[in-house]
Amino acid sequence: MIAREIFIFIAAFAAFASAVAAYMLAFHGESSLKEILSTAFAAVIGLYLGRYLQHRLTHG
Repeated sequence: MIAREIFIFIAAFAAFASAVAAYMLAFHGESSLKEILSTAFAAVIGLYLGRYLQHRLTHG
């Protein structure tokens, strides 16, 4: 159970980080590691808050 959550966290963080890096490079021509990591971290936090909220709403 915990291994699954760790895998989801790592996969989501990598996906968001690569998407942010690609966006920054394509539209701004440069990318800062700080911006990439902080945006990816915020996106993963949002993902987990959404999962928690969905779980709470379905289980009352």
